[in-house]
Amino acid sequence: MAKRDKVVLAYSGGVDTSVAIKWLSDKYDMDVITCCVNVGGVQDVEGIVKKAIKLGAIKSLAIDAREAFINEYVFKAIKADALYEGQYPLATALARPLMAKLLVDLAHREVARAVAHGCTGKGNDQVRFDVSVLALAPELKIIAPAREWGMTRDETIKYANKHGIPIPVSLGKPYSIDENPWGRSIECGVLEDPWNEPPEDIFEWTRSPDKAPDKPEYVEIAFEQGIPVSLNGEKMSGLALIEKLNVMAGRNGIGRIDHIESRVVGIKSRENYEAPAATVIIKAHLGLEAMTMTRHQLRFKEKVAQEYADLIYNGLWFSSHRQNLDAYIDSSQRYVTGVVRVRMHKGTCVLVGRKSPYSLYNIKLATYDKGDLFDQSDSASFIRLWGLPLKVQAQAQMDDAAAQAKVRTASRKKKKS
Repeated sequence: MAKRDKVVLAYSGGVDTSVAIKWLSDKYDMDVITCCVNVGGVQDVEGIVKKAIKLGAIKSLAIDAREAFINEYVFKAIKADALYEGQYPLATALARPLMAKLLVDLAHREVARAVAHGCTGKGNDQVRFDVSVLALAPELKIIAPAREWGMTRDETIKYANKHGIPIPVSLGKPYSIDENPWGRSIECGVLEDPWNEPPEDIFEWTRSPDKAPDKPEYVEIAFEQGIPVSLNGEKMSGLALIEKLNVMAGRNGIGRIDHIESRVVGIKSRENYEAPAATVIIKAHLGLEAMTMTRHQLRFKEKVAQEYADLIYNGLWFSSHRQNLDAYIDSSQRYVTGVVRVRMHKGTCVLVGRKSPYSLYNIKLATYDKGDLFDQSDSASFIRLWGLPLKVQAQAQMDDAAAQAKVRTASRKKKKS
């Protein structure tokens, strides 16, 4: 009997990847090795590994990538202030290139001919997985069963039931969920109609703001060169800090996002997210940047933030472009060190205090009270110079424009008469 080729499947234990084990074996006549990459949010790693073997995988592995995800991916996004379309903190999008890299590494070790993932043909994740694999190992074949088999969500669930494949959803609650410490995404089902208000049962990390505590809760976040390093004076790892802040902000109703999103493949989709820690951290980081960077830096950094967010969303993590942007971003964060105090209350987070040893805020220049060092007599001369280009233009062009308008008016009156 001929030896079968091997394929390494990115495996979550969800609907599509569970069905994919049997489908890959039948359709491609390949031995399936599953790889569960835990970037956070995987509740039962051991159970997922055992489940894959039960469903027909010849080998099932799990990789704990939680610290790597935060330190090598999320921290870069924080320093960049990366929010896709100004709303989405990119939790899922950030995790995919790391998963793809680990998938490729495993495929090389196992001498597999292909890698596979459970992404559909109309989502963003297929782009992120495929482009990452193409950049890292173009010799590997890429298989996307959910893109090929042509089944609807309901049909996939029925296929699983028919073949005795246990799945974590039902036809009555067919949500597609992905989560890691930086955020949780929920889609499908009733959420596909953008007119429907998200039902309360989709949320797990956040309380409804109207049910959040009446008393505000305060948190102090310390940053060192743009990276969060402590909460309320307690130093902790990035993973521990984000997980703790998720609980704190979530109980105050912070971090719910309902977004009509522009997908890479050219369609609009309705996405719901929970990102309590991400919401607070990025807002605090922006506040500290406002204190430690000049307006010219801040204005350019806004453009870089949008470019960086688009790059992540579009699956271009493994690119020279990202490395180039990282160099600028790292330089911009040299003095973004300090503490920000945030007031969390019923779905809102407001910055109420900030301090930094590198602050550009000088109270002796800003105050209107005693000790004011700002020489107001300098302002008149400054204004004359600042307004000089406008004055010159007005004298040279504005009057000419007014004269031309008078000529046109006179011409119209002549025609009428």
